[in-house]
Amino acid sequence: MFQLINRFKKNSKGATAIEYGLIAALIGTAIIGAVTIVGSNLSTTFGDIGTAVETKK
Repeated sequence: MFQLINRFKKNSKGATAIEYGLIAALIGTAIIGAVTIVGSNLSTTFGDIGTAVETKK
């Protein structure tokens, strides 16, 4: 039983997998935030262009 517990304490594969998961989640959050900001700015720009084209008719 003690050998099993000691082997479990020495095993770091699970901790490494959790760290990679956290890094992936952080990168995903950053990408979502960037796309949201760019999308909002792009929507505003296309709205301004549409308004300018409409007034020129």
